[in-house]
Order: sequence, then C-alpha cells, then structure tokens
Amino acid sequence: MAATDIVFAGSGAGFSGDRLDAPAPVVKSLIRTGRPAAIMFETLGERTLALAQLARRENPDKGYEPLLERILAPILDACLRHNIKILGNFGAANPMAAAKVIAALGRRLGCRPMRIGVVTGDDLIGTSLMAELEDEAGRPLYLANAVSANAYLGAAPLVAALNDGADIVVTGRVADPSLALAPFIHYHGWNADDLRLLACGTLAGHLLECGAQVTGGYYADPGFKDVPDPHDIGFPIVAMQRDGSFIVGKAAETGGLVDRHTVAEQILYEIHDPSRYLTPDITLDITAVELEERGKNEVRVTGAAGHPRPDRLKVTVGLDGGWLGEGEISYAGPNAAARARLALEVVRRRLEGEIAVRGDIIGVASVFNDDRGEWLQQHMTACSDARLRIAGSSPDRAVADRVAEEVLALYTCGPAGGGGVRGGTRRRIATMSAYIRRDRVKAGVEILT
Repeated sequence: MAATDIVFAGSGAGFSGDRLDAPAPVVKSLIRTGRPAAIMFETLGERTLALAQLARRENPDKGYEPLLERILAPILDACLRHNIKILGNFGAANPMAAAKVIAALGRRLGCRPMRIGVVTGDDLIGTSLMAELEDEAGRPLYLANAVSANAYLGAAPLVAALNDGADIVVTGRVADPSLALAPFIHYHGWNADDLRLLACGTLAGHLLECGAQVTGGYYADPGFKDVPDPHDIGFPIVAMQRDGSFIVGKAAETGGLVDRHTVAEQILYEIHDPSRYLTPDITLDITAVELEERGKNEVRVTGAAGHPRPDRLKVTVGLDGGWLGEGEISYAGPNAAARARLALEVVRRRLEGEIAVRGDIIGVASVFNDDRGEWLQQHMTACSDARLRIAGSSPDRAVADRVAEEVLALYTCGPAGGGGVRGGTRRRIATMSAYIRRDRVKAGVEILT
C-alpha cells in the first residue's frame, strides 16, 4: 500500500490542562508508521476562550494557551524532523502571539526552520459583525456585555495552511473535529464537496478531540468497566484510509483501552441528534456507523454519512458574569453534617441582603444539590466527615469577597470543630451560543516563517 493511501492522526490534548507527558508516546508511534501523519491539540472550551480574551485585554502579548511551551517543547523537534504536522487551537484569543512563541521556542531548541500557519477570522468581538448575531430561531441578539465572540471555523483555512507548506497550524476557535479533518483532506486530496468523506474525517476528529476519553479515561469504572494502567493511559491515534474507513487505536506501550465500548461511548459524546450533528464542515449522520474490533486496542469504524453543512456558523459568546466568591470548611466527628448545616445557615443569615449564597455539603449534597438548597433540606443525612462549600456571585468584587471572609470567621465564631478553611474570589464568565450567516465570516491564513 502506498504511503498516501493511509494517513495517521493522533491526539496530543483534549482540553487546556491535559497531561503534558501524553503527546510524546503519540509522536513516537506516529514516527514508527513512516506514513504521513499529524498530531492535533484541542485546548479550547467556551469558558477557556473567554478567559483568554480577558488575558489579552490585560496584556496584548497574552491570550493564548498558557501551557503552550510546556506542551510543545518535548515533541517540537521530533515532529519537524519527521514531518509530522502539528495543528492546535492553542492560539485561543491570540493566535499570532502563540505562533511567535512557537517560533522562538524552535530557535531555542535548535529546531530546523519552520513555517507556521496562523488562522484568522474567528474573532468577532469589536467588529461590526456583532450586530449580525442571531439566536437559534434567527432573531437578532443585542449583547452589550460581551467579552468575547468567536465563530466556529471549519477545516478549509487549515487545509489552505497545510497546502501552503505549514509545518504547524495555529488557530483560535475552530470546530474540534476540523483539527483532524484538515490533514486528512490535505494528504488524501479529498474533494471538499464529498459529503461522505467529510463525514468520515469529521467522525474521526470527534473521536480524537477529547484525548483519552476514547482510550478508556472517561470510560473507567472499577469493577464494572476496568481499564488497564489508567495512570499511564495512552492517547488515541486514527489510521485513515483514502476511502474514509479508519481504525482507532492508541499510542504504543501505554495503558488504557480501545474497544467497541470505549469508541461507542465517545461517538455519542455531545451528540444530541445522531442523524444531524452540526459542524462547520458537514452535518454528520452516525445512525449507520458500524464498529468492528480488529485486534487488541484496534477498532475499525465505517458507515458515517454526511448531509450539507449548516448555512450559519455557531458563535460562542462570553459574557461578563461578575465575581464568584467561595469558601470551604470541614467538620468531622459526631454530628458533623448538622454542624456543617448550621455553619451554612450562619453565613447565609450574615450575608442576607448583600449576596445570595449556595451551600453544598460535599458527600451529603453537592452534585445533586440546587442553588436554593431544597435538595439538601430533603436529603440531610448523618455523617462524620463533611466538607462545606459556600459560594455566591456579584458584579461587585468587594461583595463577592464577603463570602470567603464569613467562612474564615467560622474558625472561632462556630459552630464547633471547624477547620481547613480555604477561600477566594475569581472572575466569572458566562457563555451562550449565537449564530451568524456563514458568508459573513471571512477566514484567512497568515504564514510566519
């Protein structure tokens, strides 16, 4: 089989803060194939991007993935020497600044000269396009307190960068699967109008986008769904054939698990309508997808179908959510839960009229609790080890600071036996989805050498 008949793509990160040692085994495995290959880094979430916009406001040279150098330093030279393409949305709110950091890193490491493609056009904040945002029903949106607005771009500008010889493609907000679809299109020469092939590449990207979720990370449930060596879980690799069929595996000599169950779980991740998963590149239909285990940690995936892409692009808007104040304190021993509940009521009464607070007693009521505490009231149980968390939000930081102050005061103001106080205040970002006509967003590529 000729080298161009199969293309490999691996995942180096599934979110901002993912394991920094995960990409190296992926790159090592990609090198061993001797085939055209790429590694994708998905480091953006809705809130992550809004915070990056705030960081850029404070410092025009920031706003990209804060761990960027630590992510790429262990693999950059190897990828350049073996022509493994790197694609990442680690540009966040400032892709050009990220590209300059990568170029400087390459010089420090003694890497060969590189071409870095910088994808632009997703950032709508401060442009006239903000007046053209719509809600899901097509009604105009008027967003006075937006701190960020980024359209989900597709694979086309990434493909353009690769076609222009880019070794690394740095983006802001693109659809996660597009980071893998782009090298498949580039190397296989797929037609941009072939809905079935675009669907196959998008499904492969969807399986790669969350890192170790598909290799057993989010699957593991001891005694029910056991995963080997989860401390050393390997990140996924896709082998994509020219005809769109592909095999999902993982980095060699690592822990984790790839089987029909792990792949099926990740396929369904975030899918609302299996026949219409909307992306900028394609409307993906997974209703006829078939999974076949081909060997240990190898699953063949076929049957993805595609429908025309949506007429509008999704835009994630970050809104100023004010400040979140938090405080925590522990109670242990007899009647611990009741003492934690009393502490909550003390703080609630002290802050009444200033700020509404939510209280969770971890281990009694937290995940299933509600802001008003009704679930806690109905499910109050005895325990001898309770951790109380109290939180409240306000547009005024000084008011939000009061939450941590009142929790700290519980040390001596009671109830009995409290300890291990921790608290603080941080900026809060709210996010919402908006939409804009596709033809109004102009993506571009700049090459940095």
